Amino acid sequence: MPMKPPTVIPSSTVSRNALVVIAAVAACWAVYWLRDILTPLAMAIFLLIMIGGMQRWLEQHTRLPPRWAGATALILVILGFFASVAFILNGALGFFGEASGVSTRIGPRLDQILTDAWGLFGQTEPPTVTELLTQLDLRSYIGEAAMQVQGVLTGAVFVLIYLAFLLASQWGFRRKLVGMFPERKSRTEAMEVFERVRGGVEGYLWVQTVTGLMICAAAWILMRAVGLQNAEFWTFVIFVVGFIPVLGGAIAGLAPPLFALVQFESYWPALILLGGLQAILFISGNMIQPRMQGDNQNIDPVVVLLSLALWGKLWGVIGMFLSTPLAVLMMAILAEFKGSRWIAILMSGDGEPYPETDEAPARKRPSPRVNAPQADPDVSET
Repeated sequence: MPMKPPTVIPSSTVSRNALVVIAAVAACWAVYWLRDILTPLAMAIFLLIMIGGMQRWLEQHTRLPPRWAGATALILVILGFFASVAFILNGALGFFGEASGVSTRIGPRLDQILTDAWGLFGQTEPPTVTELLTQLDLRSYIGEAAMQVQGVLTGAVFVLIYLAFLLASQWGFRRKLVGMFPERKSRTEAMEVFERVRGGVEGYLWVQTVTGLMICAAAWILMRAVGLQNAEFWTFVIFVVGFIPVLGGAIAGLAPPLFALVQFESYWPALILLGGLQAILFISGNMIQPRMQGDNQNIDPVVVLLSLALWGKLWGVIGMFLSTPLAVLMMAILAEFKGSRWIAILMSGDGEPYPETDEAPARKRPSPRVNAPQADPDVSET
């Protein structure tokens, strides 16, 4: 039986694919090398998108003119940013202050937990907390934590500086757009791409914020009912880590029960917290979020996980927070070009990131009530 001749791949295709791989690796290296500069800029763009979305919401639901709506949105976002930083610092101080009240029994309590845990496996001589601590280099961990805190505060200052310059430069965006796309048709298409990218990111932020508030309300009631100390601090932690996919749910569902093990003499409060928080997260992740996401976050879960790992490796904690918005942005951009649409299809959850025509029945474009393109940005409008 004659064998089928091997498929011949054109050398131009091989060269092109090799260049794409090399360019992707070089881009990742550049993003990692410039992370100290790019991470504050990314957070500033993140806040800028939040300001724009809040401004449009105020314009639709209030009688404020666009200029006053923009100023109100800016003030609210800035106040929220400062309030978050202040709440984290005050909450951390309150957390450690209240934790010091039980510090005298932390060691014996942890020894009792270790004894009970070892007893489940038939062991009679578990190690003590003192023996475990002697094996750790606490000084290095404390120094690293202090450097992280200093980096967060410095990054917050740079975020505000970048945000101020972005706000000042956006007034010339329309004139730049006209200069880049002199033809009306190409300019309209560029605006549509921009609106879809913005709509996807804003939709993700809206869903995560609303569901995060729901989770926090239920978690706060549960922690108050159990009697967990500093429940407000843990509630804020749950809300913040909710923007980190996968890992955020694990932290939100395990951190309060672990602290309850030390606070209470009995294991029942920790078990109640563990079961209750897991039930809240399960209901939110499997019943509420899928209904709210709709067309805003049509991303494959594997892509979410890979994006979390990639951006967490490149940018650390900031990259974890921005991993899903960056994935939404990349999918929306790649879906607009024929040469890269296949990548967006692989990234999407149902194989249709955006339809090529308006008649495509599988999916629809973002709702025009929020993200409809504005009138053609001619020079006369700038």
